[in-house]
Amino acid sequence: MGKKNHEKLELNPEQITPLTQPTVEIEGPEVPRLAWDSKLQYFFMVISYAVGLGNVWRFPYLTQQHGGGAFLIPYLVMLFAEGMPLLYLELAIGQKLQRGSVGVWNIVHPLMGGVGLASAVTSYMVAIYYNAIIMWCFYYLFNSFQSPLPWAECPTETIAENITRVVPECDLAGPTSYFWYRQALDVSPGLEHSDGIKWKMLLSLLFSWLIVYICIYKGIKSSGKVVYFTATFPYVVLTIFFIRGLTLRGAADGLMHMLTPKMDYLMNPQCWLDAATQIFFSFGLAFGGLIAFSSYNPIHNNVEKDAILVSLCNWFTAIFACTVIFSIMGFKATLMYEHCVEHNIELLTQILPEWNKTTLTTTVYHEMFEQNLTSYNTTDFGASFRVCSMEDDLNKGAEGTGLAFIVFTQAIVEFGPSAPFWSIVFFLMLLSLGLGSEFGTIEGVATSLYDLDFHPWLRKKWLVSGVLCGSCCLIGFLFVLGSGFYWVGLFDTFAGSYPLIIVALAEAIGVSWVYGMPRFSRDIEFMIGHKPRWFWRIAWKFVAPLLIIALLIATFVYQFSKPVTYKAYNPNKGVLEDQPYPWYAGVVCAFLVLASVLFLPGVALLRKLGILHYDRAKAMAADLQGTTSSTTKFLGSQMSTCSMEQDGTTDIEKPEPEKPIQFTIDDFRASSKDSAV
Repeated sequence: MGKKNHEKLELNPEQITPLTQPTVEIEGPEVPRLAWDSKLQYFFMVISYAVGLGNVWRFPYLTQQHGGGAFLIPYLVMLFAEGMPLLYLELAIGQKLQRGSVGVWNIVHPLMGGVGLASAVTSYMVAIYYNAIIMWCFYYLFNSFQSPLPWAECPTETIAENITRVVPECDLAGPTSYFWYRQALDVSPGLEHSDGIKWKMLLSLLFSWLIVYICIYKGIKSSGKVVYFTATFPYVVLTIFFIRGLTLRGAADGLMHMLTPKMDYLMNPQCWLDAATQIFFSFGLAFGGLIAFSSYNPIHNNVEKDAILVSLCNWFTAIFACTVIFSIMGFKATLMYEHCVEHNIELLTQILPEWNKTTLTTTVYHEMFEQNLTSYNTTDFGASFRVCSMEDDLNKGAEGTGLAFIVFTQAIVEFGPSAPFWSIVFFLMLLSLGLGSEFGTIEGVATSLYDLDFHPWLRKKWLVSGVLCGSCCLIGFLFVLGSGFYWVGLFDTFAGSYPLIIVALAEAIGVSWVYGMPRFSRDIEFMIGHKPRWFWRIAWKFVAPLLIIALLIATFVYQFSKPVTYKAYNPNKGVLEDQPYPWYAGVVCAFLVLASVLFLPGVALLRKLGILHYDRAKAMAADLQGTTSSTTKFLGSQMSTCSMEQDGTTDIEKPEPEKPIQFTIDDFRASSKDSAV
């Protein structure tokens, strides 16, 4: 009896990897593992998880920031060299090992246990600032229930008795941009100027975290029909705006601006880093969610086809959303250009009595005055001529995270009397995208805490969710200051970018070199009937790791070769301008990166020294059969219990016997007393 029990605790690698059963029987009777109701439901869930706010505002913004069509080149390179192979890798390793993120990397190798923790910490950091975007969406949604929309026109001010004028800053920046920066955010001149808490944003922040907590507390028990709706509703709204955008003046100019490449931008390493980061954000890579989703698939599901379909769908969504954005950008730039020309013509008619608005048409203006306006400058009228440039308006039309709140709101205004209705629909779409991603991100962090099981209170879902949401909300107070817009940009740049890429590098090395490419190939052959093609093997083993290493080195050299800057709002010009970060911002940036990536060497070192042990989780694994209670609650009715088919190992080649190792899922108790139990 003692020997039998010992054999259940000491498992050979050939019993572990590749797994031949959908559950790992350690002790106790076998319990059927949860599974998706249907393949279509799983596919829609992955699409809904992967397609988020980043496709709507992040990809078009990066395209505009990095040379228009030139950015599509590194994006496509990263799609095939990084995104698609790593997506395939995560889906395959999760489906074969039937574990979540932390459990998978403990099975791959105990010294890689920090990969799962790094993913959890990165998810926590991203969840903090991601909810700030949801906060902004709620603010705009609340303001959409009025007609006319508050950003439809510029406000006026009284300069003398019975004399009013349009606020000059709004006249310069445009009504949607003015509403965003001055009325919604009430943004400060820079990061070092907090300007106090903005109570309207504070209420929106508290409300958004309350919604998140209620959903996490009750569990996400949406049916398959809701999954189908959340996955398709954004495409319906984007299609409506696409059709409307093509009918607006200047849409062709915006599309040409998007497609025209500025090749000199490709020499900037930041362009390639942003392309790689966008791939990770778009696909949800390195967060651990994809591994968890695929772990509930049938063992013989064609994971290769899934990876290709999801990749193509995500690529199409990014390009489609970018097309919609730039068509509207062209329209907005056209309005700004026409407004600028009208201002100059009106000023000319005041300076030159022989001309009036009837004789001085736009054609005459372009032919006779546009090139020599400086010769007519005068201070007698308290105004000066503006430099009108369609190209400049396009370049500044999509700055930062305010893209959706400036460009799309302008398009919404053009819907006429129905604008409030479409504004509500649009921001509901953004909320459906954002909240879905936020739920999954927070639940991923909560799952790691449940699985660590350091203390009995960690088993109380309502308490863990409350602590997570409460702590995130407190840190989120940074985002309701006058400088909150800049803090969101800082978190967006450093909390998600570098950690995600480093974790993805660890995943690629872990599977290709630690787990072993021959073993991984046999696992895939067992699942789909054939080994992965040469393209996948080369990408996993060489291209992806080397490309990420080169990107990190180039980016670090580029970042430290000059001061790190951010975009600050200049109210005198109505535009964003570069400013250097204050010293304390650099400390925050370093913390955001190191807080997650230090788990990679930290856990490996502590386990190598024998400080961290991982034996006690066997009892939990036996009870849950590889399924954490938190994951079960998270998936709710989207999952149904069904028996997985039992497969033998006679049709695959077994790996060479190795020294037996002890493994668990996600246990990090650090006392010798625990390991001795």
